[in-house]
Amino acid sequence: MPHHLIDPTDSLERQNEKLLKIVETLMRRTEQGSDPAGMAYAQFERAAMLEEEVRVRTRELEHALDLLNESNAQLGQANAAAEEARANLANAIETVQEGFALFDADETLVMCNSRFGKHMQDIHHHFKPGLPFQEYVRLVSCSPFLELPDGVTSQDWAARRMLRHKDNHVVFNARMTGSRWLQVSEHRTGDGGTVVLQTDVTDMVLIERQERERLLDDQAQLIKATLEHLNQGICIFDNQTRLVGWNRRVGELLSIPAGRFRLGSRFQTVYGLLLQDMPPQPNGDAEILTNWAAHNARRAPLSLELTISGDRTLAVFAQQMPDGGFVISFTDVTAERSAVRAISEVNETLERRVMERTLELEDALSEAERANASKSRFVAAASHDLLQPLSAAKLFVASLESDLEDAKLRERMTKTSGALQSVENILGALLDISRLDSGAAAVDITDLSLQAMLAQLRDEMQPLAQEKGLEFTVDADPAMVTSDATYLRRILQNLISNALRYTEVGAVSVTLTRKPGRIGVIVHDTGPGIPKEQHEKIFDEFHRVNAQASPSEGLGLGLAIVERACRLLKHPLEMESVPGQGTTFMLELPESVQEELDLGRPVARQTACLSKRIVLLIENDADLRNALSLTLESWGADVLPCKGGAEALALLEEIDIAPDVVLADYQLDNGQFGTDAIADLRARFGDIPACVISANRAVPLSLECTRLGAALLYKPIDPDALRGFVETAAPN
Repeated sequence: MPHHLIDPTDSLERQNEKLLKIVETLMRRTEQGSDPAGMAYAQFERAAMLEEEVRVRTRELEHALDLLNESNAQLGQANAAAEEARANLANAIETVQEGFALFDADETLVMCNSRFGKHMQDIHHHFKPGLPFQEYVRLVSCSPFLELPDGVTSQDWAARRMLRHKDNHVVFNARMTGSRWLQVSEHRTGDGGTVVLQTDVTDMVLIERQERERLLDDQAQLIKATLEHLNQGICIFDNQTRLVGWNRRVGELLSIPAGRFRLGSRFQTVYGLLLQDMPPQPNGDAEILTNWAAHNARRAPLSLELTISGDRTLAVFAQQMPDGGFVISFTDVTAERSAVRAISEVNETLERRVMERTLELEDALSEAERANASKSRFVAAASHDLLQPLSAAKLFVASLESDLEDAKLRERMTKTSGALQSVENILGALLDISRLDSGAAAVDITDLSLQAMLAQLRDEMQPLAQEKGLEFTVDADPAMVTSDATYLRRILQNLISNALRYTEVGAVSVTLTRKPGRIGVIVHDTGPGIPKEQHEKIFDEFHRVNAQASPSEGLGLGLAIVERACRLLKHPLEMESVPGQGTTFMLELPESVQEELDLGRPVARQTACLSKRIVLLIENDADLRNALSLTLESWGADVLPCKGGAEALALLEEIDIAPDVVLADYQLDNGQFGTDAIADLRARFGDIPACVISANRAVPLSLECTRLGAALLYKPIDPDALRGFVETAAPN
């Protein structure tokens, strides 16, 4: 292994020092040496080489020193630039209006401006570079300048703050002493550090709070105004059963002076004032409301009725609010309950009067032409008189059916409605017989769609067939006939309804036959059949093959009307019947030359709420006016009831509102007519949709309504027809 005089790992200064020493030693030996043969020269030569190497190393050392000096100069410039940049950054963050702090990826404070933490003078001096983030949070949580939420300790606040610190982006408001608010936001830097900004948002919070208070005040005023316009009495209680709101109407309904209602009064106190004038209630209803209000758990809605002052009935509805408070409404339903009692009395009166008239008519059958003429006049007058209360009764029933929640009451109301419908059918039959016998029946011969008429009758009769378990078919191709629509429908309706009524097992079918210029309608049933000796009698008034049938199923006028109407219209009618096999009626009609378009089955009308529709009602009969108003209001309409046309005009002028639709009885008091009232209203308020209500089925009235452009509804009023008119005439 070779040995070197100079260690390459030594520094240049050390290597030069060794070389100089070696040269000096060699020179000395040369001068002292005794080798004359050239040893001295060799050493000299070696010393010269070493000196050259020293010079080379010296130059390298000088070059290295130059490079080192240049590097030191550049490092100094870089340090100066960094210090300048740091100073510029410090100056920049100092100009930021918010408090600013920068923590590095190791959660250590790098720098902050003077505004950071200035709202906490007790710890502001601790915010210096090197402060750990967790220590910063601890200092803030313990500062008396931070107002902690109720029930939250400084340790709780610090723990929640550190938990939120884990999110990439944090923004929250902190409340400081002196009613000041500080918004704190955190943002992550690209190298994992954190920038914390502190912004004084006191002014914004105050403005927001003032705006919120103003909105709440406006909302409270709006709610109060709304409560004062309600017809119901309203009381609002908080979750401690303290009174927080009410309207004047509640004092009127409960007969409690307004001064007795005080903010913060307990429910027991307010309800106790009502109990003082309240008689004993059935089923303990008074205690039910007390127990409901005292219940602390979730309360189900409560509805009941209370009788106060002996003659007034209040409907009470209580419902809990989301915050645990509750609202109680009181509605005066005295008129409605009186109407229910009145309906029952009217129903009994109607049945008694109809029975009396029926007995009188049966006695009059033995008096030939005089009795027949007397019967016709009597039935026409009596039926007309009954139509007015019957219309009111039907409307009261229709308005109550949807409001009753008790199943037994709904069943009774359904039976009442059925009884009234039976009375209406009987009255309709009596009127038809009266007109046909008097010779005053007017007909309107037009081209009619037989298919459409039979389709409607099929839909009407199908429920009866299903109830009895009968097979009911109507096979009708498109066909146009010439006849009177009203009487032809009555003929077909009576034939089909009789077949369904007297057939207990089997089927009822309706089919069409065609001959040149003629169309036949065949109604066949598999009922008990009719004995031959009664084939002529079945067309007599009040004759029924099944004498045991209930009067509600008819008085035996159906076929009498069919026979007279067919004779009036000159439509041939034939009958074939075999006892035990069934009966077939064959009606022959003239075919129209007009072709019918098969438009398919009509689409069922969708009922809609009549809210925001103003209905002007002109009706001189108080009971019928109340019934119509109650029915229309139950559908959501706003009703303006009046006795006559002059009162209606005065009312509209006073409130300065034009109604959406007008309903007017034809015959008013003092010789006035509803058609004239409609004309006067249109002259003042424009072309308002209108409908005339009348028991007069004469053709001249129908023509007058057509000329006026008004609809016509006959008494007793069909609630569905009435609603259909209002929906169509005054759409939303």
